[in-house]
Amino acid sequence: MKMQKEPQKTEPEALEPKKMTIQVSKVQTPMRIDRYLAQQVENATRNKVQEAIGEHRVLVNSKPVKSNYRIKSCDLIQMTFLRPPAPELAPEEIPLDIVYEDDDLLVVNKEAGMVVHPAFGNWTGTLANAILHHLGKDAEELDKSGLRPGIVHRLDKDTSGLIIIARNPTALHRLATQFARRQVGKVYKAIVWGVPEPRSGTIRTNIGRSHKNRKVMANFPFEGLEGKHAITDYELTEDLRWFSLVSLTLHTGRTHQIRAHLQHIGHPILGDATYGGGTPRNLPFSKGEQFTRNLLEAMLRQALHAETLTFRQPTTGEPLSFTAPLPADMMETLDRIRALSTSNHL
Repeated sequence: MKMQKEPQKTEPEALEPKKMTIQVSKVQTPMRIDRYLAQQVENATRNKVQEAIGEHRVLVNSKPVKSNYRIKSCDLIQMTFLRPPAPELAPEEIPLDIVYEDDDLLVVNKEAGMVVHPAFGNWTGTLANAILHHLGKDAEELDKSGLRPGIVHRLDKDTSGLIIIARNPTALHRLATQFARRQVGKVYKAIVWGVPEPRSGTIRTNIGRSHKNRKVMANFPFEGLEGKHAITDYELTEDLRWFSLVSLTLHTGRTHQIRAHLQHIGHPILGDATYGGGTPRNLPFSKGEQFTRNLLEAMLRQALHAETLTFRQPTTGEPLSFTAPLPADMMETLDRIRALSTSNHL
């Protein structure tokens, strides 16, 4: 039997430690702490608890203990999980906007607000759950241990647009290889604050976790040692006086790359509270600040859309290209800005 190559691993997302505190009841019967925590912590296993104890990530009354420690009434247990305990991934009947499908893959136009794969705080209702339901028995071939069955790349929860899903391990490996070799074309559209100058260019920085907040990505010098190379081309699509519609082409795939890069050049994405685009601004006309406040109340996410994907079919090598139109919330926002930018009453 011919051995099948393992799918190439994509760069993992940095995981934020999750902390939990349990106060043992006054009437609790003495019990080994590993057994107790396996019962108390949802989705935890005894092996995982023992691993955490061995790494001193479980403290009792602020001191490390061994797995055979017997809890006492009123003990205060503090735990740190590097990877929160995850439930088994289950299929869920969730509607999907499928742009294309064949025996190897499907291309989905993901709506804003949908989480791609389960993680702490979002164990259900994800794209991964929907994929398992859609593929049915075919999903049995896919590795579900990492909670990403067939998912080749990712989009942020509040970013809409196109994402590729592999239907089998061979397709997953070949598509992941295309991404790793930067052979996949990815074009995004974003509504940003201000008008970039120059109107087209390339943003080059290193991107890594912020020193101040590990959940946020920061820009570092391109030739420096911190972070990893990130390259984004941008081009002005529509000048809207105080806003712009821009087209963005990714040459690398760093976490939050577009969002961090647009903040870096002083034109954050409208609605992106994490990267400087979610605060009302006082535009230079009557009720300018109120206009931006109203705009942000209507645009409840970062105005970013994965518009185009170009790649090769993993079995035949045929070039494939797909485009998803801007979603309704971005179109409505653009219409309001266009009406303002062309008004003769400012």
